[in-house]
Amino acid sequence: MSKLPNISTSIFTVMSKMAAEYNAINLSQGFPNFPVDKRLTDIVAKLAKENVHQYTPMSGYAPLLSKIATLVKNSYGRTVQPETELLVTAGATQAIFTTITALIKNNDDVIILDPSYDCYEAPVLLCNANPVRVALNDDYTANWEIIEKACTSKTKMIIINNPHNPTGKILTESDFEALEILLEKYPNILLLSDEVYEYITFEEKHISAHTREKLLNRCVMVSSFGKSFHVTGWKVGYLVAPEYLMKEIKKVHQFLVFSVNSICQFAISEYLDIVSIAEIGKLYQEKRDYFRQLLKDSRFELMPCEGTYFQVASYAAISNENDVDFCKRLIIGHGVAAIPISTFYADGKDLKLIRFCFAKDNATLEEAAKRLYAI
Repeated sequence: MSKLPNISTSIFTVMSKMAAEYNAINLSQGFPNFPVDKRLTDIVAKLAKENVHQYTPMSGYAPLLSKIATLVKNSYGRTVQPETELLVTAGATQAIFTTITALIKNNDDVIILDPSYDCYEAPVLLCNANPVRVALNDDYTANWEIIEKACTSKTKMIIINNPHNPTGKILTESDFEALEILLEKYPNILLLSDEVYEYITFEEKHISAHTREKLLNRCVMVSSFGKSFHVTGWKVGYLVAPEYLMKEIKKVHQFLVFSVNSICQFAISEYLDIVSIAEIGKLYQEKRDYFRQLLKDSRFELMPCEGTYFQVASYAAISNENDVDFCKRLIIGHGVAAIPISTFYADGKDLKLIRFCFAKDNATLEEAAKRLYAI
């Protein structure tokens, strides 16, 4: 008997499989196709011959934890204790799963803001808790009055994703002020802030929960080296949380994965000594601008993209099909794979929007644009 009877194969798996079957350009799944920084691969090649292949400590490789603390300090002005407030994880998905499993109990409510990434709901259900899906406005801004109405004495967590996947939206100062007011009214609600695209933001300033003093004692932060350094296959992320929450999270982590890939931790630790985080946002802004330029005269209407490496586009001027069928036709008939936004909603809300990943080399983006113009 299934514990997750209503959860099927991820839309990312479905679309990537179809892309492979029809030899389509895969702009669906969120992974870069361009080379990793040679400085990083050189570090890995060097380390492969060294004694770095055994278990690291459960919380993470100590020098890496120290450098994460420095990164958080330099990026956000927040001081965290490496030994008690940090945890290296096997990617952000494991970090989210572990956090929810550790902190959410039977019949608790967890508020998830739709459209939402698909890894939030499953761990809530596996805890015999209740995912409460609350839709953002159609322009992907948050309606805090509606979110507050969804809060009850059973609500134990709110999950935010900033910058937001799939929409590229980032939260504003007024959003955080409204969130802080809401959480003051509900002192038992924890905040899970998924900020895996924190260093991939553009014109608008990214405001992190790290910078909100009122939130720090009840917030678990999720970050991703895989996203930041375009090494998604490494599956290395990290959590930041106050010690009383981290103690509970580590209890689950030690029996779920215990410790994370050793050579990747050693490599990232060295790489942090030489890489500039500012380079990351600049790289992806150039990709975003180039992709938007390529499509500016197409029949697609491009939505604003403030962060992440995803571009949402409306196809309403092209077809009345639902977005899933349109994406399938896009693969079969035109050789480009995208993700239908309706699959990020609990109710399948269809606004005739699809998501492209622009973390690709220019030749791939150019060929994809050529095919998309033919629609």
